[in-house]
Amino acid sequence: MTDQVAAAPNKLDAAVLKIAGVVVLGAIMSILDITVVSVALPTFQTTFDATYAEVAWTMTGYTLALATVIPLSGWAADRFGTKRLYMLALLLFTLGSVLCATADSIGQLVAYRVLQGLGGGMLMPLGMTIMTRAAGPERIGRLMAVLGIPMLLGPIGGPILGGWLIEAASWHWVFLINLPIGVIGLIYAQFALPKDEAKPSESFDFVGMLMLSPGLALFLYGISSLPETGTITATKVWLPATVGALLVIGFVLYSFKPKHPLLDLRLFRNRNLSIASLSLFVFIIAFMGAGLLFPSYFLQVRGESTLNAGLLMAPQGLGAMLTMPIAGMLADKIPVGRTVPFAMALIAAGFFAFTQVGTDTSYWLLCGSLFVMGLGMGGTMMPIMTSALRTLSNSDVARGSTLVNILQQIGGSIGSAIMSVILTSQLNGSKPIPGLTNPRTGEQITEAGAAIANQHGAKLPVEPSVIQRGLEFVASSFATTFWVGFALVLATFIPIAFLPRKRKAEPVTDDPTGDSDGHTAAPVMIH
Repeated sequence: MTDQVAAAPNKLDAAVLKIAGVVVLGAIMSILDITVVSVALPTFQTTFDATYAEVAWTMTGYTLALATVIPLSGWAADRFGTKRLYMLALLLFTLGSVLCATADSIGQLVAYRVLQGLGGGMLMPLGMTIMTRAAGPERIGRLMAVLGIPMLLGPIGGPILGGWLIEAASWHWVFLINLPIGVIGLIYAQFALPKDEAKPSESFDFVGMLMLSPGLALFLYGISSLPETGTITATKVWLPATVGALLVIGFVLYSFKPKHPLLDLRLFRNRNLSIASLSLFVFIIAFMGAGLLFPSYFLQVRGESTLNAGLLMAPQGLGAMLTMPIAGMLADKIPVGRTVPFAMALIAAGFFAFTQVGTDTSYWLLCGSLFVMGLGMGGTMMPIMTSALRTLSNSDVARGSTLVNILQQIGGSIGSAIMSVILTSQLNGSKPIPGLTNPRTGEQITEAGAAIANQHGAKLPVEPSVIQRGLEFVASSFATTFWVGFALVLATFIPIAFLPRKRKAEPVTDDPTGDSDGHTAAPVMIH
């Protein structure tokens, strides 16, 4: 990026805000898409006469495409330039979205979702790279706060938007809504993003790609299959997860040999990056896993519609919007180790209320708790990301962004799997109802299953007392699962305790491993 963009350390000028606008548009598309599509899964089942396991591949295929392409984004950004690659990612994502709307079978929809994921996987790491280079180390906190808004609001706004689009129009608009945003984003990017220089001399780590991309995809596929099977001993879980883990371990051992590995793990010699990345990883496991269960509680226990469940989650987004800009400014002035623990304490305080949920817990209490959690989240995720990236030199930012995004992807998948498996195992303990079976699967229906079905309009021949007992069991299962989430939130305090608490000037080399040409960047402030 240009020197002029990063020149003024105390103010976000018009040039930087224009760049931020492009990145936020891309982030909104990619993050909203995941949550919007999740709402449409039941509609896909009806439209394509498919099982839940089949339509779940619209999510799994997208996730595997992300995992495959994210490791390539760091090298590709340096090789082809971030502007050119970002516009290609936007084009692929928009094209994939339009194709998804034309699908007339579940197989076609999954294939087009994979194409969409190839573009979506590059949008976030490239966006972080572009913004970090544009802001410079002294303003990255405020600029990352801008990027954080769609990251926190996506899981909240997605269900609301998805529910409204399906009810007001059709499932096709879940994908077609990306077309105007994508076109605007491409035009905007052409004029707003400065042209950056590519580095064609850097060789591509083909061996590393053969290990890391399929390794991540296989590992995440195994983890993603855990909620469906309910056990780690299922071949569908342990086999791909083990093979994927072995490939990733093989890459880790190999990555220190080439001068330009696909993923530069030598960056972790930077203590600031290591501690911030570990903190972010644990936080994402706790936040992403439990975050999926909040709307599920409103849907399954309280019988709310998808649209209402999304609206009930809105206080969390409002809380985050209030604190995120403040946290961004503080991250540029105060070491994050002094502010993030207080924000995490707010998350823990808000989360605790959900460990006490029942069938009729006050919405005022739950929405107030979500608001407090939002206040904490606004002061947690983006300051930690800021801490991770601010001490990297300009040439290392693309690789550092890739590392952070891979950790986010793995952490999110692990968190979702842990919470889903615990909740499923809890619900499986419900008593079966004698003589009542599912006509499609032939399995006996439990009291919990009947209660959930009853909340969504199914009129089963069951006594009201049985439905009430099942509903209380479902609420108790959610409360138990939330206790696990609460424990994970508390575990996040451990790595956060090691975040930097002092300001000190330290030279950051162009290559922190010391094996490059030996050029040294100007000293920056480590927070």
